[in-house]
Amino acid sequence: METVLVTGGRGASGRWVVDRLAGDYEVVVVDYDHPGLGVDPAPNVSFRAADLAERDQALDVVAAVDPDAVVHWAAIPVAGTHPEGRVFETNALAAKHVLDAAGRADAPVVQASSDGAYGFFFADPTPFPEELPVTEEHPRRPEDPYGLSKVTAEAAAGAVARRHGVSAVSLRPSWIQYPGAYACRADEYVEDLDAGAGNFWSYVDARDVADLVAAALADLLGDDPAVAPGTHEAVNCVAADNALGRPLLDLLRESYGEIPDDCAVDESELTEGDDRGAYAIEKAARLFGWTPSRSWRDAADEAVAEPTLFEE
Repeated sequence: METVLVTGGRGASGRWVVDRLAGDYEVVVVDYDHPGLGVDPAPNVSFRAADLAERDQALDVVAAVDPDAVVHWAAIPVAGTHPEGRVFETNALAAKHVLDAAGRADAPVVQASSDGAYGFFFADPTPFPEELPVTEEHPRRPEDPYGLSKVTAEAAAGAVARRHGVSAVSLRPSWIQYPGAYACRADEYVEDLDAGAGNFWSYVDARDVADLVAAALADLLGDDPAVAPGTHEAVNCVAADNALGRPLLDLLRESYGEIPDDCAVDESELTEGDDRGAYAIEKAARLFGWTPSRSWRDAADEAVAEPTLFEE
């Protein structure tokens, strides 16, 4: 069984990724803290502790595991929860160190980027997209430390791919939701159009995120990967519909006044009355055969147990 090292695997979305991968791989979870030597890990799961923002620790732990692939999921997840400098430095340094270590180990990489890399959500005012749906080629212009750290991590992935000849994929999830606990369906969100305008009411289920990680890994570890060694690809990871279930063009007109004339609207993908999300997801389907299968309509109240990676 191949070994996959997953950083940040004990985090809110990381544990869903680990749970999804553990059926197919030996998964080594690397986090800042260790759950303790007395815990009973889930099948095919083990734990190591490291401060990945420290280069020697990141290089050492990846070299010691010698994984077949690396999933870099560790980060301070949002802006506004920590000092700006800490958010950027922690995320950018951890990504650079882990990716360098993966390249040295000849291990392909799947990492967590974010739709925050585009720079919409934390900008003031929110810039209107230059195209709809928003493809992976849209300019990235973040003003906040979180989005900037993700742009930096994507650049680092491209550099490592070129330097070491490994494949690298950066996934750009939108706001990640959890079955039975969809924050994007809370009254204060649904009833206030401005609450979700910064990312155009987009979201994605944690299980769909984990499925895309698994699909990308299977490709990178296959005999003829769609993402060839030496190359890096960024891929949107977003639900097919928007969180309000209303036509996207209507939401945009109501919130922003109009669709600017210089916004290129792909009428083959986005029609009047269409409640799709604002981000294009065709690239994930083309490269990895992934399409999101969960919607808030079912998942917001779905009773699904959170993954348990170990027992005390």
